[in-house]
Amino acid sequence: MIEISTDKAKLNIQVIHNYLSNESYWAKGRSLETVRRSIENSLCFGIYSENKQVGFARVITDYAVFAWLLDVFILPEYQGKGYGKKLVEAIMTHPDLQGLRRWGLGTDDAHGLYKQFGFAPLQKPGNMMEILNKSSH
Repeated sequence: MIEISTDKAKLNIQVIHNYLSNESYWAKGRSLETVRRSIENSLCFGIYSENKQVGFARVITDYAVFAWLLDVFILPEYQGKGYGKKLVEAIMTHPDLQGLRRWGLGTDDAHGLYKQFGFAPLQKPGNMMEILNKSSH
């Protein structure tokens, strides 16, 4: 049985930190304190199988205009079972995230998953700017 919850009390911070810091390509070396702070300040989604956390995602949003989806993962032993699709579907249909003008995300390898939910390459990438602090995780 699969459950998806936004209850932060259910999140297994150790599982999340271990995956992000040791297994992800985007958050290698991220500190436990940074993971905790990011969870405190985001709308978080845990996905559970048999009451065990098997994945995670978080959304940074103003709940009115913009949302950024990030830190999405399914533990390797649970990948390929449709859990990622169920997790993104729960996020995209969450009642507090409806009617937003713009969603954003970055991915190196999951374009096919996100395309199913309407994500596409930037229409005007030249309009986007960033500050990337490579020494910070």
